[in-house]
Amino acid sequence: MNIVLCGMMGVGKTSVGIRISQLTGRRWYDTDIMITDRHGRISDIFEYYGEAHFRSLETEIARELSEQDGLVISTGGGMVLKPENNELLKRNGKIFFMRASFEELLLRVRADETRPLLKDTGKTAERLGELLAARTPVYESVADAIVDTDGRTVDEIAQEIVSRMEER
Repeated sequence: MNIVLCGMMGVGKTSVGIRISQLTGRRWYDTDIMITDRHGRISDIFEYYGEAHFRSLETEIARELSEQDGLVISTGGGMVLKPENNELLKRNGKIFFMRASFEELLLRVRADETRPLLKDTGKTAERLGELLAARTPVYESVADAIVDTDGRTVDEIAQEIVSRMEER
């Protein structure tokens, strides 16, 4: 059974995924890093090929990882928006929605120019709020468990997810 982390950009899926891997000895994969390693920068993919092409690359990665067992998977913020990806990830995984408040997310992503859905908008807070409002219900509906992250360390969050995984 895989541990799958989902949630908004900036919530800490990568850092927590790495820590869970260290705690459990599981192999860790970040879907955005896998796409970057194979296809180049995500911002370039969005610019030259569009978001739809990027989402198809995410599905390829979801298919590949769902065929393996005992992984920790940090997903890109939009991966679970596509029902096919959820089916693939749930086939052999438990999905944890890492939830953070708007204020916390804004602090984390405001200075990050690499995020294509926030890039060059000049309205980072407004765009982040729109994404959060649209995505939160989806995250909540696909999640097997919700983990609140505000005011907590990476280690605290990772420990909670490992404990909740062991409950199953």
